[in-house]
Amino acid sequence: MKNNRNLFFYLLPLTFAVCIVIGIYLGAYLSKSSTEKTKIFPSSIRFNTANKLNEILNFVEDTYVDSVDKEAITESSIATILSKLDPHSYYIPATDFNGMNDPLEGNFEGIGIEFRIIEDTVMVISAIPNGPSEKLGIEAGDRIVKVDTSEIAGNGITNENVIKLLKGPKGTKVKVTIIRKGIKKKLTFDIVRDEIPIFSIDAPYLINESTGYIRITRFAKTTYNEFLEATKNLKEDGMENLIIDLRGNGGGVLFAATDIADELLMKNKMIVYTEGRVRNKKEYFSTKKGILKHIKVSILINENSASASEILAGAIQDNDRGTIIGRRSFGKGLVQEQVMWPDGSALRLTVARYYTPTGRCIQKPYTDDMESYNMESYNRYLNGELLSSDSIHFPDSLKYFTPEGKIVYGGGGIMPDIFVPLDTAGNTPYFYEMRYRGILQSFSLNYVDNQRHKLKEKYKDALTFKEKFKVDDNLFNSVIKYAEANELPRNLKEIHESKKLIIESLKGFISKDLWGNFGYYVIVNENDKTIQKAISEFNKK
Repeated sequence: MKNNRNLFFYLLPLTFAVCIVIGIYLGAYLSKSSTEKTKIFPSSIRFNTANKLNEILNFVEDTYVDSVDKEAITESSIATILSKLDPHSYYIPATDFNGMNDPLEGNFEGIGIEFRIIEDTVMVISAIPNGPSEKLGIEAGDRIVKVDTSEIAGNGITNENVIKLLKGPKGTKVKVTIIRKGIKKKLTFDIVRDEIPIFSIDAPYLINESTGYIRITRFAKTTYNEFLEATKNLKEDGMENLIIDLRGNGGGVLFAATDIADELLMKNKMIVYTEGRVRNKKEYFSTKKGILKHIKVSILINENSASASEILAGAIQDNDRGTIIGRRSFGKGLVQEQVMWPDGSALRLTVARYYTPTGRCIQKPYTDDMESYNMESYNRYLNGELLSSDSIHFPDSLKYFTPEGKIVYGGGGIMPDIFVPLDTAGNTPYFYEMRYRGILQSFSLNYVDNQRHKLKEKYKDALTFKEKFKVDDNLFNSVIKYAEANELPRNLKEIHESKKLIIESLKGFISKDLWGNFGYYVIVNENDKTIQKAISEFNKK
């Protein structure tokens, strides 16, 4: 009897276990229709890396508790995947492609105006030379109140919506209705859209009798031809020295930078080379053309000069061809290749690294923390690097030598030959707010709008304006009152400290509204310490 009782106690747990297993099986069998889709591994999924993502997306679409937009999830997934590779591989949705690609192409299709929304009205800042709007007589200061049948004044119109209305394929028509000061009747223009150039070179002019200045804002497919045209005119005017301003230039098309470098270098000098895991080494050398090879050159860079800007600066520096002046550049040494998809979207994938002639890779370190990567330039300011070159430290392992024995460094941007600290003189919180809120820009626009013809008659060009126009006390006080009316309280101490900067900026913006970017730079370059340093270096040679 005792043995039977012991056997019972041994068998009891086993019996419970068997019952539980049978219960689970029967439960699954009896409710098969409700649990089949919640299996961890649905039978429809083939387990291989190639189709796993697509199967998961299908599973989510079929099974998720709420309806989902599979297309939106797919787009987001692609962007997330690429963001894990490096900071410069990314996906461009079809809806964004033209906006991102037009600056690299150097043109877009539209009516050819620069505009700004002022007091809920679209105001023409300028009509692009030789564009369809200029040819029809549309002028700076005109207010566009209607596009085709859409009223766009006083209804909260946005920049994005204006662009959608005005841009369109070459050869298509759009009707715009305009209000012009001094004319009571509204004007109507039937505009045939055309290809409009996006210029990448600003303000080519002679700073003095022998020194030319060219600012390159981006490297587009048209930049090289613009550069040739600008330098040709400057040489005819007597240019012996050339300042190429790449500050704030984030890069663009590789061949635009290599072609410009080719014009500055002697024959058979390496410009750059690229190499990747599945991309063979490709070297770029200068040819015999070099129309600027006897011109003295200085290149200006800062912490926002990147990619193609660094290729050009690195080629000049490593070949001992000219002087690099300013602050350490951004540090982007990755090469992207663009792939188009049938739906109009695109992928820009990093396929190689580029190296300067001495063998430097200047790509700064990156991790999965993209925010830290993008904030690195700001951290340079916090660390004091923008104010003193003593705060910059490179390990000896990143040291390279140019043919003449000059030490250069890789691993984090182009270090200039001559460091010029960030100019903080006169910068106050009050002045920063004026610039940040656009107070100076909007005041100057209103000022010009009210007396555009009078100013144009008095000052025939931007250089005459620079020499003769003065910001008097009345005009200065008017901008301070305007700032106060726009909720920027007076701060007499900071106003006094920033007075010189306020006057210079105001004059620059007024000149810009009259003569475009050229008008702006001929004013602000006058007291630019980096430019002045370049000029003084030319005078030493």
